[in-house]
Amino acid sequence: KIFFGNDSCQLDLEGALIARDRVGIQDFVLLDSHNSETAFLDNLKKRFTEDLIYTYVGILLISVNPCKELDIYTKKQMDLYMGVNFFELPPHIYALADNVYHTMLSEASNHFILISGESGAGKTEASKKILQYYAVSCPSSTLLDTGPAPIGSGPNDNSSRFGKYMDIQFDYAVGGHILSYLLEKSRVVHQNHGERNFHIFYQLVEGGEEDQLRHLGLEKDTQHYSYLVQGECSNVSSINDKNDWKTVKNALSVIDFDASDTEHLFGIIASVLHLGNVHFDGDTKGYAILNSNAALRWLLGIHVQVLHEALTFRKIEAKSEEVLSPFTVDLAICARDALAKAIYGRAFTWLVNRINESLENKDSERKTVIGLLDIYGFEVFSVNSFEQFCINYCNEKLQQLFIQFTLKSEQEEYEAEGIGVKKHRGIISVLNEECMRPGDATDLTFLEKLEEKMGNHPHFLTHKLADKKTRKSLERGDFRLLHYAGEVTYCIVGFIDKNNDLLYKNIKDVMRLSKNPIIQECFPATEGDSRRRPETVATQFKNSLLRLTEILTAKEAWYVRCLKSNDNKQSGKFDEVLVRHQVKYLGLMEHLRVRRAGFAYRRRYEVFLQRYKALCPATWPHWRGVPAEGVEKLVQHLGYKPDEYKMDRTKIFIRYARTLFATEDAFEICKHELGKQQRIQKRHLIFFSFYYKGVQARKERDRRAWAVKIIKQFIKGYITRREAKTTDNSEYLAFVRQSYLNRLKDNLPKTVLDKTTWLTPPPVMTEVFRNSLQQKVVTSAIFKGNKDSYPSSIAVSFVDTRINEQDINMRILQTIRHERIKYSVPVVKYDRNGFKSRPRQLVLTQAAVYLVEEAKIKQRVDYVSLKGASVSNLGDSVMILHVALNDPKQKGDLVLQCDHLFEALTKLAMIANKQNNIKVVQGSIKFEIQAGKEGGVDFSTAQEPMIFKGKNGHLMVVSDYFSISA
Repeated sequence: KIFFGNDSCQLDLEGALIARDRVGIQDFVLLDSHNSETAFLDNLKKRFTEDLIYTYVGILLISVNPCKELDIYTKKQMDLYMGVNFFELPPHIYALADNVYHTMLSEASNHFILISGESGAGKTEASKKILQYYAVSCPSSTLLDTGPAPIGSGPNDNSSRFGKYMDIQFDYAVGGHILSYLLEKSRVVHQNHGERNFHIFYQLVEGGEEDQLRHLGLEKDTQHYSYLVQGECSNVSSINDKNDWKTVKNALSVIDFDASDTEHLFGIIASVLHLGNVHFDGDTKGYAILNSNAALRWLLGIHVQVLHEALTFRKIEAKSEEVLSPFTVDLAICARDALAKAIYGRAFTWLVNRINESLENKDSERKTVIGLLDIYGFEVFSVNSFEQFCINYCNEKLQQLFIQFTLKSEQEEYEAEGIGVKKHRGIISVLNEECMRPGDATDLTFLEKLEEKMGNHPHFLTHKLADKKTRKSLERGDFRLLHYAGEVTYCIVGFIDKNNDLLYKNIKDVMRLSKNPIIQECFPATEGDSRRRPETVATQFKNSLLRLTEILTAKEAWYVRCLKSNDNKQSGKFDEVLVRHQVKYLGLMEHLRVRRAGFAYRRRYEVFLQRYKALCPATWPHWRGVPAEGVEKLVQHLGYKPDEYKMDRTKIFIRYARTLFATEDAFEICKHELGKQQRIQKRHLIFFSFYYKGVQARKERDRRAWAVKIIKQFIKGYITRREAKTTDNSEYLAFVRQSYLNRLKDNLPKTVLDKTTWLTPPPVMTEVFRNSLQQKVVTSAIFKGNKDSYPSSIAVSFVDTRINEQDINMRILQTIRHERIKYSVPVVKYDRNGFKSRPRQLVLTQAAVYLVEEAKIKQRVDYVSLKGASVSNLGDSVMILHVALNDPKQKGDLVLQCDHLFEALTKLAMIANKQNNIKVVQGSIKFEIQAGKEGGVDFSTAQEPMIFKGKNGHLMVVSDYFSISA
């Protein structure tokens, strides 16, 4: 017995966990110094050094990017975590995925997993691992093959340039639905230094077959395309574009893309590359001209001259008619880039819709889902523009949602410290107003409006608003925001244009002339020429985030917090300053503090009992009662004090980590002892295995001997078949009778009176008729003229038994096999006290009457002790067997109801030789409950039959006027 108190041995908490995990503490809730940020980081670093990248904070999973491949995602690892309790094995993303899945099944509710962290922290990889796990553990691999969307990923080897929310549908079928948020379309036409465009462009150029590239007008050299070289990193060592190209084509085949669909999709990708190679010169007036139409030849099957005009002129209304207005070179470049972004962005949306059609769960009535949100992380670059602003705005909203779900006590303080973008009249509102107002709105006028509207906010700063010292770090076209993750300086250049993202109407009209069916779907004629201004990019993004928030708040939340170990993607390097910063702004310490404010450990009763039941004799090896009661017995046996734990409706809560550690320490000792016992048992098992094989061999020998005996007996029975029935020929004669009846069944005469066509029975059958007649004579002698229902029994044939031996429990057969069963019948037995009815079997042997309940003999009455039986003179089927109470152990008389009353009593009378001891009584029958104590059964008639306990304490048996009982 283990006691937890002031006098108990203080356990080394670190050592206690090392006994269960290789390094460090695997759940921060059990960290003794849970308020220490240093202890928190030390534990993370200690585990990271040993490639233990996962650690829990309760059911929140922390994942530190190792910047290298780890051999922990094999099929064997998946099998290990399937169906296992969340905390039973070391932390892993598979454990979280499995726990979410089984919680969804058990609670029949919807859940979502939010994967968050800054860019490069490993969010997309975490998302892929979860999808991979569900694809393997559920009856479909579609999710795994279509999970990555290469057309929307970049700019480096592990960063997504769009937000993805997927609803994975389970139950009888597996399906899914993807929502995408803010594809970074500007990356199509411009990349910062060190960044790539979307991967699909490089994959097509590097991996495409020669014939395919020739058909698309492409060359196998990424340096030839303006949209691919601006970041000066076309080739990345960690990326194999050729292999990834094969993956893309395989994924498209999984979602039922045929050769035509694939050709059209890749034609769009190639067209974007060609569009980037369209270059403009200026004429003498500064208007844009095209000196070469070479690149336009490959654009979506649209006539070159039509494209030429659309890219150098725009239609404007003048005096109720449309006229062409030439572009300046700058405007032409903007129009070209706007078209490239529109083509790519709309094609991307089209592809997502096609994937959703492939993943759709066709079972409309079963829609239990797990949502999976993989969203871009917080971004801070040397130059931050409109895209980074939107991405960081998204992270602010998700962080707010996280706090709402898990740190509600912090909500008021967080909202008080909130930045301007969260308010209704925040930065996005000002930006939209500036984009939509009449006149020439520029990035600088937008900045001026921000300074006017947001100037007093403590988290907003510009060059104009800053003090002299701070101005040195701010350009005149910058503004700075204090986000939850730190300060970010944004360059306003391009905010207005990127937010408008306008595509001229005449360019849309030209796109509708394309022969590419995907483009025709992306630029539908129904889009019309509405005068209503389209929503700005920021508004679209804000609204999509609002819809996402509504989706998430309707589900149960689970979290994966991804941490970037260093900025250089160097394996094995743990940058403490960088990780500390992420731990702080992700609110991990606050989350730990909230989890530890109440109880450090909580588990469902069933799980706690299953793990620790060996520590208490009352619960080991099996607890048959209510789990909560078993846990209560267990913790009392272990000596838990009242303030150390609390019993809730479904879980036990343990307040102190040391209490759990001591329990676990005792479990380790117990497990060691159990291991020794198991080894001893194994040796015994080997011995008994040999013994068992010997027993089986002897059984086989006996079985063969029995078979020989039966064959001999059959042959002997055949030889003596014409003699009187003996032990030697009884089995054979039974076989002869059965064979005759089977033949007779198929050859019955057309009428009973036809005596000429009856099959001639074998001599043994005359004995059958003789026995049947003899039984009917006994029945007549006892009941004729005495019991009302007797006449109706005459035409009913008696059978050898009403219960076959295979329907009698084997244990019963083994117990009474030496007495030989003569007859069995189902009965209802009424208790002598209270008259509760109970179904039983009545078995007659050569020596005694047995009352049987499944595998248990409830009462045995040998025929010497059987005084007789009594029945009423009415139409009921109740009988009382009277027992001599000579033996103190003998129970009283039996009150039984039997549907085959005449047959059963006739068999009993003949087997026990009690023909003269069966009495037919009028009115009431008395019976002995026990020595010196009597009960009674009263009989009467009415319109409805019934049996019940009367007010006088007797059993009341009411039969109807027309009762028929055989």
